[in-house]
Amino acid sequence: MIIPHPLLGPRDSSEFVYLGDASLIDRPDWQAEDAAEAFHEYAYLRDNPAGEHRELWYHEGGDRSWLVVTRNTMTHEISKVELARDVARAQGRSK
Repeated sequence: MIIPHPLLGPRDSSEFVYLGDASLIDRPDWQAEDAAEAFHEYAYLRDNPAGEHRELWYHEGGDRSWLVVTRNTMTHEISKVELARDVARAQGRSK
């Protein structure tokens, strides 16, 4: 599978490490009243979607960047790749 890195161009997926659901960018507040329940859900409960899904990938064999890859889990077609820092910043502004 080829991942179109936003800064480096097309890269083979063997350069990357898959790290799971991109929602992991949004960590729960450890000081909230429901922190224990929120962290349990954050750490252990995952969807297993069939179709388009946003995932975290780490470019271990390259520039060590974190990416949010939108990929169809059935066809492996990649429709979007973003730097995770940009996604996190955008989520911070929307809160």
